Parts: sequence; C-alpha cells; structure tokens
Amino acid sequence: MSSPLRIAVVGAGPAGIYASDLLVKSDVDVEIDLYEKMPAPFGLIRYGVAPDHPRIKGIIASLHRVLEQEEIELIGNVEVGKDITVEEMREFYDAIVFSTGATADKDLDIPGMDLEGTHGAGEFVGFYDGNPDFKRDWNLDAEKVAVIGVGNVALDIARVLAKTADELHVTEIPDNVYEHLGHSRIKEVHVFGRRGPAQVKFTPQELKELDHSENVEVIVDPEDIDYDEASENARREKKAVDQVAQILEGYAMREPKDAPHKLFIHLFEAPTEVLGEGGKVLGIRTERTELDGNGGVTGTGTFTDWDVQQVYRAVGYRPEGVEGVPFDPSESVMPNDGGRVLTEPNGEAVPGLYTTGWIKRGPVGLIGNTKSDAKDTTNMLLADHAEGKLREASKRTRQDVADFFEGKGHPITTWAGWHRLDTAERAAGEAEGRERKKIVEWDDMLKHSGPQDIV
Repeated sequence: MSSPLRIAVVGAGPAGIYASDLLVKSDVDVEIDLYEKMPAPFGLIRYGVAPDHPRIKGIIASLHRVLEQEEIELIGNVEVGKDITVEEMREFYDAIVFSTGATADKDLDIPGMDLEGTHGAGEFVGFYDGNPDFKRDWNLDAEKVAVIGVGNVALDIARVLAKTADELHVTEIPDNVYEHLGHSRIKEVHVFGRRGPAQVKFTPQELKELDHSENVEVIVDPEDIDYDEASENARREKKAVDQVAQILEGYAMREPKDAPHKLFIHLFEAPTEVLGEGGKVLGIRTERTELDGNGGVTGTGTFTDWDVQQVYRAVGYRPEGVEGVPFDPSESVMPNDGGRVLTEPNGEAVPGLYTTGWIKRGPVGLIGNTKSDAKDTTNMLLADHAEGKLREASKRTRQDVADFFEGKGHPITTWAGWHRLDTAERAAGEAEGRERKKIVEWDDMLKHSGPQDIV
C-alpha cells in the first residue's frame, strides 16, 4: 500500500485510545479514525467514574495528548452498526478495531430483583455521571439502602449515596444530579459481600477514600474480619490484598465517628432474596457464610433480614454486541483469539476485524490491563498487515468518509468540536467556582461540539 494503513477504532474510551496510540507509535504509517457513539470522547473515564475521583479523572490529560496526534481523527456522534454498517466501513478502512466497552448491568439471579426500588449499578452511574443515554431523575426517598458487590463500582455508588449534595457540588455533576442528591433522605448505606476481607475486589485507594468525608462513618463488624490459610497466602502474595485487609481491620477496630451518615461494609453475607410488599422493596435477606479453608465460602444456614428500601446490584457490567460483528452472548464478548475477531468461539478469524478492552475479555481489570490488552491486539493487527492478510479499502481518504456522512445528512463531532464542548463545560463550572459542569443533553452537547468537516 502506498498510502497509510487506514484503520477505524470503534469506541473512544481508554481501550480504543490506547490502541490508537500504539498503532501511531509503530513503525507503520497509519491513519486512524476513532469512532465514538457519544458526541464526546473518553468513554468510561467520562461516563463511568464517580465525579469525586480527581485522580482517575486526571487520566483524561494523558488521553488528550494521544488524541492531539495528527494521525488520529475523532468521529463522534456515530453508532457503528446503526449510523454506518460494518460492511460500509470496510470501504474506507483496511482494518477495524472494536473497543466498545460495557455499560449494561449483569443480572443477579435471586428472588425479588424485579421489585420497584432495585437498580443496576450502571443505571445509577449513568445518572450521576450525566450520561445522555440514561434518565435524568432518581428517587432517593429511601432512608436505608443496600449495595450488593465488593468492587470499586460498589464503593463509588455507596460513597455517592452516603455523601451530601454540597460535598459533590464542587465536582462536575450536572444541575439535575445536584438537585436530586439535595433531596436525598438516605442515612444508612449497607454494602454486602459474600466472602471475606482477603477476597474483596476493592483497591486500597478507593477503600481509603470512603473515610474522607466528615459526614460519613464507615463501619465494619469485627466479626467480619476472618482469614483462612488461602486468605493469609493471598495477603502475603499481593501487597494490595494485604493493604485492603489492613484498611478493613482499621475500620473494624476504631472508635465510633460522630457522622450523620453511616456506611456499613458487611462481609460473609450472601444476598439470597430481596424482600418486598406491594411490589416495592422492604428489605434484603442474606445468608451468613464462612471460609472453607481454600479462600471460598460455604453457607451456614443462618439468615438475616435487613431493613432497606432500595437495592443496587454492583455485580459487574455486561458488554453488548455490534450489529454485523460476531458476538458470544454466553460470555458477552466478541469471540477472539486474543485480538482477532473470530466467527464463533474457537472459529476462524474474520479478516480485518479486531477487538480490545472489555468487549474482548469481559469487564474485568484496571487501566493497566487495558494497556497490555491493546498491545496484544495491535501486535496481531500489524503482524497481519506485514504478512499481507489485510484487504485494502477502496476509498482511502478522510474526505471519502466526510462525503459519506454528509450524504446521509448525519452530523458528526470531531476533536475540534470536543474542544468547544470542553470550553463550554469549563465556563459553566467557572461561573460557580468549579472546574467544570457537565453538559448532559445530547442536543446541547451537539450545539457546542457542532458538525464539523473531518478532513
């Protein structure tokens, strides 16, 4: 090929941006169009991280630097499979990398999860992060709520529910989120996990941050601090596991803190049923568990009913497929061999199609995992290119892509458009003494980012 290798990356979150960066830094001349369903980039970092996480939000600065590279062009407000088909994309690109992530909630198969007052973590995260795909109001009339799960998303939800609206107003939360949090009646948040302190999936920094609010007291029952041989081995083998265990021990042993809101972390309590009456949540039932000697747990047959009026399940996200691309619904991933999309699990590679991030491996792991994952995928793509396995696209310029969307009358947003939206959000925040106030409505985002020529 005399012209640059033309690549589309679908999904402008960390996985897609890291893959784009690796391709630009390779010794191959590339031209990358980075597609994003939303009018704005950054995916999980913009719409999946709690607003009071400035350290995590700082990752956007490094992602910014990647997108400033001239080899990469952002094409936002485009849902691949709907606004443009995969077959149509093949006319413009030699290879396509899917990094579409995950926003849907995994189900939890216990009775009562269909009652009014039960919610998936992703629904609430979408609300407080101002995701235009999610609803704008939220009922916070409950005084006691349960959060099922012991990962960082569960901590985020518990922390946001326990904090006051004024504590969060200094962040980028939109006006509708601030208003609803301001009317919250929540006094107690109960986080439930079925195993012990050496098995939780919290990271140390996020667990410490629970205690940074003077309005929130974190409470752990000393009876929930227990270890078997496998647990002790896990603490010795992984520093983070030991740090988390120490933090939980500290919460369990300290003197009570005089704070108006209580955040309980209950370990060795496996939710078995959401209790209700008249179609609404009235409580949650858990079975006490105990360690089995191998780091797992078994039920003891002792049950407890907890008085709560809302239940949030934070048991994981579920990726969804892209129209026209193979998808394995049993695993909720695109079947792949570590990078190449396969026709089915253990099937043949689909020429020119690749995948990275959560849609490739499932919604597990941190940012570091995403980087190494992207490297594996891009190495496969570049190897296929070197071996002449990629089919050359017939239309090879960005003007061809611009003409396509113009012909459909479909507005797109670009990197220049993001800068205008970014400026508008910062200006709105500055007027209130904040760094940023997020613009929520899709049409309002488009008014600022505006259709632009992508050449």
